[in-house]
Amino acid sequence: MIVHQFYDKGLAHASYAVIRTGRMIVIDPARDPQPYYEFADMHGADIAGVIETHPHADFVSSHLEIHQTTGAVIYVSKLAGAEYPHETFDDGDVIQINDIKLKAINTPGHSPDSICILLEDENGKDCAIFTGDTLFAGDVGRPDLRESAGNITAKKEELARDMYRSTRNKLMILPKEVIVYPAHGPGSLCGKSMSPDLQTTIGKELRENYALQLMDELAFVKTLMADQPFMPKYFGYDVELNKTGAPNFANSINSVLKVDADTTLNKDVLVIDTRPSSAYNNGHIVGSINLQDGEKFETWLGSIIAPEEAFYLLASTDEDLNIVIKKAAKIGYEKNIKAALLIPSNATEKSPAINLEDFKANKANYTIIDARNQAEINSGKLFTNAFTIPLPELRERINEIPANKPIAVHCAAGYRSAAAASIIAAQIKTAPVYDLSDAIKDF
Repeated sequence: MIVHQFYDKGLAHASYAVIRTGRMIVIDPARDPQPYYEFADMHGADIAGVIETHPHADFVSSHLEIHQTTGAVIYVSKLAGAEYPHETFDDGDVIQINDIKLKAINTPGHSPDSICILLEDENGKDCAIFTGDTLFAGDVGRPDLRESAGNITAKKEELARDMYRSTRNKLMILPKEVIVYPAHGPGSLCGKSMSPDLQTTIGKELRENYALQLMDELAFVKTLMADQPFMPKYFGYDVELNKTGAPNFANSINSVLKVDADTTLNKDVLVIDTRPSSAYNNGHIVGSINLQDGEKFETWLGSIIAPEEAFYLLASTDEDLNIVIKKAAKIGYEKNIKAALLIPSNATEKSPAINLEDFKANKANYTIIDARNQAEINSGKLFTNAFTIPLPELRERINEIPANKPIAVHCAAGYRSAAAASIIAAQIKTAPVYDLSDAIKDF
């Protein structure tokens, strides 16, 4: 028996393959199915099935494409309201691969339709569990993503109570040596305090996971709902897309329109410039947003831009452009790309550089914008007089920013402040807008 984890650090997403005697089951696949095909070929296996633990909010799954390409059966809870060909997979249902079994366990909490998959080995022993977004290393799934999305919606308080019962009655009673394979690792917005471990055990979680400690249901609900991270704009859209099934990945990215660098752009369409901030600051299109390609590009793209908004996508090279197109497709945003192009010759607008010595000596002369997340802000402000507007909210709250002084923008390390400063500069023309960038570490 082979159990293999595929990990996408950009979305902190883990998917899995289970192989036994030439048959392979894929669990929670990412948008690009190619790695699963290659893994099956490497081991001389046929992909017989795909299991979805729930309709995912933070990434687009390739379950439908794998089914269409290989004929694999898609398994998902009857509660998910799946609109693609599938077989239901709920409490008591079993997928048998020769002498091993994959057994469904309904575990509502993160979503009403969440399931976990318990793996029974060839000796009849429960050895591992694939927990989706129900149980992570150090955390459990947040309960507030399904209040307005999916086949079944539920208030976060109701789902938090469900999570209490799912963990206590179904997961915590498993043998302590059972290996836990979650769908996410640290950095995912599907939980709030995941550990760096990409797998764990029931025993370790019983000892160390805050959510599995002794407490009554009311205390659990209060603890779970507190301090959850922000919800990106794209989450609800991805739930609905995963419920119907996404189109073919390769066809989708190949259909993105690529145009000449000096093509005239529609002034009413957003421009996303994915270059490093140093290159952007040295020359960019007026009004563009500097969303640098990096590990979390997909998350920030779907946090700043709504699922119905079109945008132009810019990069320095063809290779860089292909990379960011694929990243956009991981959250289903390839359809939003009006056109993709290299940096045009009219990208000549320069960003002003802040005089750090003057800023340090005269902070009161600046309007300071703190673009960090709310949890970071709650842990303490770096500047007492700063206006706190998290980056995902900034485009909707520009009118709250006074424009009677120079504006200095900061985050924790420089990535978000580059995006925030460009968003503000596109809207406020009466005051210079400065990005403190990584100089914020001096404070």
